[in-house]
Amino acid sequence: MSLTGPGHLSGSLRVPGDKSISHRALLLAGLAEGESLITGLSGGDDVRRTRLALESYGVRIEPAGDGLRVRGGLQDEPDEPLDLGNSGTATRLFAGVCAGRDGYAVLTGDQYLRARPMSRVAVPLRAMGAAIDGRRGGDLLPLGVRGGRLTGIDYDSPVASAQVKSAILLAGLGASGPTSVREPAPTRRHTEEMLADFGGNVVVDGTRVTIEPSPLRATDVDVPGDPSQAAFWTVAALIVPDASVAVENVYLGFGRTGFVDVLRRMGADIDVDASTGLIRARSTRLTGIDISGADIPSIIDEVPILAVAAAAASGTTTISGAQELRVKESDRIASTVRMLRAFGARAHETEDGMIIEGGAPVRGGVVDSHGDHRIAMSACINALVAEGTTVIHGWDSVATSYPGFAAHLAALSGGAVTLSA
Repeated sequence: MSLTGPGHLSGSLRVPGDKSISHRALLLAGLAEGESLITGLSGGDDVRRTRLALESYGVRIEPAGDGLRVRGGLQDEPDEPLDLGNSGTATRLFAGVCAGRDGYAVLTGDQYLRARPMSRVAVPLRAMGAAIDGRRGGDLLPLGVRGGRLTGIDYDSPVASAQVKSAILLAGLGASGPTSVREPAPTRRHTEEMLADFGGNVVVDGTRVTIEPSPLRATDVDVPGDPSQAAFWTVAALIVPDASVAVENVYLGFGRTGFVDVLRRMGADIDVDASTGLIRARSTRLTGIDISGADIPSIIDEVPILAVAAAAASGTTTISGAQELRVKESDRIASTVRMLRAFGARAHETEDGMIIEGGAPVRGGVVDSHGDHRIAMSACINALVAEGTTVIHGWDSVATSYPGFAAHLAALSGGAVTLSA
């Protein structure tokens, strides 16, 4: 894919439904008794994989207007291996679900997903009584999961990960006795909030979450816009001269607006209306800052696009405490730094982050996304302020989360920017 930067960028848009909420809405509806109507779902391939996996478990899912009607009720075993594509979220959530079923399931995915660590969920699920095996001692897909009668545990997670927490809570739904998870730092609370919406008996106490075994009841869910996708347009508005962009109906709940806080610390002109989910950003001169481990849980998916903002800022930005990025869809520390350097930015890796010296002239370059959708979209936003043409390899990865990205870019630029193959 190639593009050349625009003369202007302005307008308003709605981003796809939040991917994290979409996964959980489908899963919980599949586990619940009765029928749920889910609207506003993400149209990306990751969420499609969750739907297909549920259907392999015998869940009936049918189109209903602009949404899906889900009739809950999982059979004990899926009809075939669960191919979860590129989705680490779906894989870890399904590990918890499969552990709680009285049957056997195989979880697999694409070459990138098969390289991502899974022992972080396998260890606590084994402690609850599930049998899990796979490559490298059960750390790599494909994973075989034999569930059954689980026992609740009190688990201290060594990593702050909403995916790990969620897998344990989902397994705990059918365990004997309560299941508790403590995290070293607060993470997104989508699973806790949505379990409560579906009638689950869940209690949140700081960084500790406890669930009691309980049946779920069907409920309708309207999925709001994905803040991680809104972050791309927010940064675009900040770095493109004379730009102004409004993103509507964005989820602004706990743990998802850290990127706004970070950008405001850089001096960004951003308005947020929590009552309507509106984020409006305008072209701003940004200043480099220090982003520490305390910030990372709330910006874990936005670091690549925040790095683009840092490259456009005056001064130096240091990102630390972000070692979790090493095991995302790509090594996002390495791939983000390589992406910035392809544009002529001064950036280098550290063990747990990166240092970016902002303000260097941006020139068009050739970027390898490493099959990572967030690297591809971040490179596209950086290309908007580059001199010359930018070529991005692996652009098809964007379909995992935001298949309409190119159309939205064309609309905001008044047709001045089009992406060509």
